[in-house]
Amino acid sequence: MWYLVYAEDYSGSLEGRRKARPAHLARLSALASEGRLILAGPNPAVDSENPGDAGFTGSTVIAKFDSLEEAKKWADADPYVEAHVFKNVTVKPLLITAKPSCAFF
Repeated sequence: MWYLVYAEDYSGSLEGRRKARPAHLARLSALASEGRLILAGPNPAVDSENPGDAGFTGSTVIAKFDSLEEAKKWADADPYVEAHVFKNVTVKPLLITAKPSCAFF
């Protein structure tokens, strides 16, 4: 099943994001290579594709897991959690009801 992972950042988390980013991206790349990732990305703190020092307020991931428990376990093990970037992580099942005709999922 698909799951929505939504994480909210602590304020002032930009430096922690920068340090933990390579490990964070490696986990996302692993999901992508297994065909289990639809999308992932940060939420800029300002209305810009390049927020600079304003940083980010959180992140969103939509990925496939065998269960809610597995999705939560994956989310809790994110390097951004360990680096104290994420202050709150929410994981919910997601039923996809609309998608582009070219979608692989």
